[in-house]
Amino acid sequence: MENDTYLTAQYKDRAQVKALGARWDSAQRSWYVPAGSDLVPFTAWLPAAMKLDARSNSHELSVSAPQGASEIAVVPPRGVTLSQLLAGVVQAVAQAYRAGVWTMVEVVDARLRSGHVYIEVSERDAGGGVAAKANAVIWANTASRILPEFERATGAKVGPGIKLLLRMRPVFKAQFGFSLEVDAIDPEYTLGDLEAKKREIRSRLQFEGLFDANKNLPAPWDFNAVLVVAPMDGAGLGDFRAEAERLERLGICKFVYVHSRFQGEGAAADIRDALLGAMDAWRESEGALPDAVVIIRGGGAVNDLAWLNNYQLARFICELDVPVLTGIGHERDSTVIDEVANIRFDTPSKVIGGIEQVIAKRVAETKAAYSLVRDIAARNAQVALRAVEHAEVTVKGGAQRQLDAARQRTAEFLADLRVGALRSVSTASKDARASLFGVWHLAVERLGDAKQSVPAFHAEVRLGANQALRTANAETDAKLGGILERSTLDARGASGSLGRVFQEVASQARRTISLATTQSESLIREVAGQGPEKTLGRGFALVRDGDRRPLSAAAQTKPGANIQIQFRDGEVAARTAEKREVIDK
Repeated sequence: MENDTYLTAQYKDRAQVKALGARWDSAQRSWYVPAGSDLVPFTAWLPAAMKLDARSNSHELSVSAPQGASEIAVVPPRGVTLSQLLAGVVQAVAQAYRAGVWTMVEVVDARLRSGHVYIEVSERDAGGGVAAKANAVIWANTASRILPEFERATGAKVGPGIKLLLRMRPVFKAQFGFSLEVDAIDPEYTLGDLEAKKREIRSRLQFEGLFDANKNLPAPWDFNAVLVVAPMDGAGLGDFRAEAERLERLGICKFVYVHSRFQGEGAAADIRDALLGAMDAWRESEGALPDAVVIIRGGGAVNDLAWLNNYQLARFICELDVPVLTGIGHERDSTVIDEVANIRFDTPSKVIGGIEQVIAKRVAETKAAYSLVRDIAARNAQVALRAVEHAEVTVKGGAQRQLDAARQRTAEFLADLRVGALRSVSTASKDARASLFGVWHLAVERLGDAKQSVPAFHAEVRLGANQALRTANAETDAKLGGILERSTLDARGASGSLGRVFQEVASQARRTISLATTQSESLIREVAGQGPEKTLGRGFALVRDGDRRPLSAAAQTKPGANIQIQFRDGEVAARTAEKREVIDK
């Protein structure tokens, strides 16, 4: 069975070969001659191998010289041209790979130019080394067909790091060399690879008992301070900060931002290091942990987010003592850090929205509690007011009754005091007069006794002295002259002693009289100190009748009688009531 014959026609030859009947193969991107067609018109564009076959029966070529010239033998050149050789390779590759082959690759680089997608693909061995590498291309017409379908199915874009199952056909062109042309992508393979990686991390964390560690932390009850990790100048960060700055301006919540790469080789390690450094700095400066850690980034393809499916990063989040809130900017798919976080939101805007909802909820609860306390306080105040009013009425009534009773008791006491004072003044006056009379009588008696005792004592002493003198005289007569002289001396001594005794008796009598006089005067002063003037000076009054006789009892007065009331500073004339009133005591 004959096959189509592919030509080596250049771009400039396209119109000529098309006019001769050649056709264009868009998949091979090459012109070909349908099987069974005459190839002679296309000799100039046939592959080198087919040209060699045509010349195999002839080793020399005769060239006719112009008329009149001698014939010249031209020896054909040895070997073939490079284009002829490469044309053969083109034909050989095209014949060997007429259909694409499903191949597993990892994208190293991807570039878009004029609608075409140029990618560099590789294969890595178990140790991570590059085992194979090649360039591939998805032509614009093919890319417009297969890439949207792939992106809808996986949410991923063809980019560095993604693993793909591509249907590729090797193509060799003389001008551009070897490449692989892609005509199909299997989305299930990519989804399976991404999910397998997440499943491996998930299983490892579950085996270590860490998968739900952060998720089981109590969700933040309120937000006062939050640590935010995000790419620098990301769109998602801008949406988040627009609302967060409003909360900061109002003094409701404080936000501290740290930045890191979120995609590319080493992005997960950068995020972990940024978080670790920020937490250490927070402990040193604040002395306490933030209420939450927020990890956010804007939207992106699944393979852009796949860099976050990292075991070390996921474990670090699991072991954090602070609830982690994620908003990675996608709604359909999730990363491992979404799964292990305390709360997962779809977008950064929803994260700040969730924080605002918690704050608003606490504010509403505070308002409700305040209203409840205010209502209870108002009710208690009303009850207390009524109780105070009732107590005030009770106290006023009781106080008025007590005051009335006190006034009555005071009046009674004052009346009793006045009567008692008058009685005391009258009694004291009588007692003073009696005491004064007794003192005078006692003083007179003692003075009379003293006067009577002194002469008797003087006579007794004189009698004793005379007796002694007579005795001495008698004895003197019986003595000798010397004795007489002594007796004379003794008589003289006795006479001096008698004078001294008489002086002592007189002195004692005078002291006795002086003591009696002093005691009498003291008693008189004491009595005088208790007299009416002193009593009047203490606030009392002395009542006398019309004859100025002291009155000590109300019964001594008559209705309508004139009386004199003596106070400390003078007297006042008064008249008793026409009708006597008796006050109960």
